[in-house]
Amino acid sequence: MMFRQTAIAIGIALAFCGSAGAAEQGKSKRVEDLEARIERLEEQLRAVTAAAQQAANAAQQAASTAQQATTTAQQASDVAQKADTTASAAKAASDAQPAALTKAAAETASSFEFHGYARSGTVSNNDMFTVKGVGPYITPAGNLGGAVGRLGLETDTYVEAKLIKNFRDPDGSWGQFGFMLADGVNSNNDWTGGENGVNVRWAYAELGSLPMFKGTALENGSIWAGKRFDKKNFDIHFFDSDFIFLSGTGAGFYDAQITPDWKTNLSVYGRDFLNDSSESIKSYVLTSNNYIGNWQLMLNGMRATNNDEGDTGRATRGYHGLLAYHAPSFYGLTDGLSKFGVLYGHGLGAEVKRLGAVGNLLDEARALRLMSFGIADLSPTWKVSPAVMAEVSKDRFNKGDDYKWASANLRLINSINKNFAMQYEGSYQYMNLDSTFSKAKGDFYKLTVAPTFKLDTGAGFFARPELRLFASWMKWDKQLNGFSYDGSANEGFGATKFKGSSKWLVGAQMEVWF
Repeated sequence: MMFRQTAIAIGIALAFCGSAGAAEQGKSKRVEDLEARIERLEEQLRAVTAAAQQAANAAQQAASTAQQATTTAQQASDVAQKADTTASAAKAASDAQPAALTKAAAETASSFEFHGYARSGTVSNNDMFTVKGVGPYITPAGNLGGAVGRLGLETDTYVEAKLIKNFRDPDGSWGQFGFMLADGVNSNNDWTGGENGVNVRWAYAELGSLPMFKGTALENGSIWAGKRFDKKNFDIHFFDSDFIFLSGTGAGFYDAQITPDWKTNLSVYGRDFLNDSSESIKSYVLTSNNYIGNWQLMLNGMRATNNDEGDTGRATRGYHGLLAYHAPSFYGLTDGLSKFGVLYGHGLGAEVKRLGAVGNLLDEARALRLMSFGIADLSPTWKVSPAVMAEVSKDRFNKGDDYKWASANLRLINSINKNFAMQYEGSYQYMNLDSTFSKAKGDFYKLTVAPTFKLDTGAGFFARPELRLFASWMKWDKQLNGFSYDGSANEGFGATKFKGSSKWLVGAQMEVWF
């Protein structure tokens, strides 16, 4: 309206500015023209105003649409992020918790056990040549069971894989099948198919807690049959030597409870060995193994009827005994453990460790062995284990032979941090050997340093796996070179071709058991 009034005022002003003498008709016509022009201007103004309003409305709608689009995009982003988080959580849960087994599959899986032992290493001498014959039984006394400390001497690859299937009955009785494959080779090659000897060392079954024995000494014991290692073997790890190693194919029972403090085991094992004419001879071992508190008394009888064919003087029978004490402390001095053993054997029993496994023993053969070892923590970072073995034997392989040897070993472990330790081992062995073909008397020494890597050095003396580097120095009396049990030529030291009186060895080894 303001615009219209302004236009009328302008028109009137223009009209009065015209010629004063113009005619009244001419004046009216000009007024009509001005009014027409003003009307057209008003129409144009209304059109412009309407267009502007439409543009403003469109802009507002566009802004609203843009806001809605932004909100939708943010919502989509939130949904995507939640989906990604859910997917990540699902994956983590899947990784942490595998898909559940069926009940039957879970029961089957839980009934199996897998155990094993393995060692593998390589050793070179100071000339960087691979050596043979090196190991815990390197010395001339090795053929008699005279071991020295094993750290830094083992060159072989040996593997045991043990699989056990357990059976359970609702009445509480149980069964077990044991199976073991073992392989040993001294080659450094990856393929040793023509050199190794894969063996089935276990194939036995055992049943325990049978209701039929309820109320008897075997109520909580077990019976077994098949091929196996005797359940009650134990060893001195640092010498790689058992107190007793009894194995073969047979049958027996374990853990008959005679009194509250007395458990007994009774077994018969069959074994084969070769005599002088390479004929296979079957031997049998009857063993009674008794545990009374911390004491162990083991009595063994052997028989190999055909071992003396041809009147060779070889033993056809023998007997053997072990008296041991398993102390729950480190020689009564501190926490730890210690074990003592005295063994005596006659005839076939003069092989006091590998019962029934050696046939070339005389009827008069006799042997006495003493042994002990212990384990203790000296401090949070130092562990110690001493071990000793000594044996005397006479008329063993030849009438009049006479053998004496004694071994002492000390293993020290210093934990540097959780994953690294330094191991140190010192060994000494005294030998006085007379085979009737050859005589030798002297001493052997070994020192080994072994940087060792472990998962946790604080997990205990026997925690494995271990990865070791090592350097070993050996020294021996020259009089021990060339010793022979049967008169055959032998110019080297013990089981090796080493000459002189000392040798350096370097190498690396892994060891694991579980």
